Amino acid sequence: MQTEHVTAVGDARDLALADDSIDLVVTSPPYPMIELWDDLFADLDPAIGDHLDRGAGDAAFEAMHAALAPAWDELARVLKPGGIACINVGDATRSIDDEFQQYPNHAAVVEAMRERGFRSLPDVLWRKPVNRLTKFMGSGMVPTNAYTTLEHEYILVFRNGSTREFPPGERRRYESAYFWEERNDWFSDLWTLTGTDQALDGEGRDRSGAFPLQLPLRLVNMYSVYGDRVLDPFWGTGTTTLAAMLAGRNSVGFDRDRALLAGFDDRIAGLEARSRSYVERRLDNHREFVAEREAADEELGYDVEHYDFPVVTKQERRIRLYAVEDVRPTAGGYAVEHAPFEP
Repeated sequence: MQTEHVTAVGDARDLALADDSIDLVVTSPPYPMIELWDDLFADLDPAIGDHLDRGAGDAAFEAMHAALAPAWDELARVLKPGGIACINVGDATRSIDDEFQQYPNHAAVVEAMRERGFRSLPDVLWRKPVNRLTKFMGSGMVPTNAYTTLEHEYILVFRNGSTREFPPGERRRYESAYFWEERNDWFSDLWTLTGTDQALDGEGRDRSGAFPLQLPLRLVNMYSVYGDRVLDPFWGTGTTTLAAMLAGRNSVGFDRDRALLAGFDDRIAGLEARSRSYVERRLDNHREFVAEREAADEELGYDVEHYDFPVVTKQERRIRLYAVEDVRPTAGGYAVEHAPFEP
């Protein structure tokens, strides 16, 4: 199996893509009212800088979301019927003109997507604990002017129209199955991902605003099948592309910053070994689950076609994991060769 990964300088508000050409979107836009992205938003609309300078927080918040609106128009255009959009966004807390408040970015994005005809699906709270001893804000030990610290972001999930349809028994759909115990973990609405899969990623959230690799990797496995095309219109450091490579999906990513695109070669160094490690860990975790279930005398009803262990459900019988065999640069990005993993 070969996948293609396109990376290009581009603007999320004007994507160089055909209509109905994307199966899944996994992205994280710049968060309005987070100081890290003030200059970016002011470049998009100079009025935003004026609002901030004069202490008009609500006006700045509205103008920043208006600047993002064309990107949501583009998602509605390029996402196939039945396709899924997963948008990671956090709310902001900020004092403007000596007035502290929370700016509900997630609510603004939900409203914008629903206005464009997307259907809201159950979302996920991604909890990322803050370890500072003085993490609260406000008056401290006495009522009433202290505030809770935000320790979560949202993964908002939308579908473009009705559920996606597949031919009965389509091989790539059933090979893309996840294990029963993975389903129970992944489809919880509360994730704690701090420090997860550092051996794979090697990076945490930093000044780029990058999310941890495990976040898009889960979403790609949950909401697409082998060979699908995954889009990240706010590409950043390329974490969604990296997840798509590991998961055997095609991808396309756009970012305005050419320097970020140029740095991606360093992120995929040694990807073959990291891919095998990821697949081995999934299989080892399942074997541990099987051992625990057998020790508890609980039923495992089905044997799988490609491995030497049983599974809980009929839908898992044809599961097949692929590992990266080779990565090579192309004129527009990268080509990745995948082979069925042989333990």
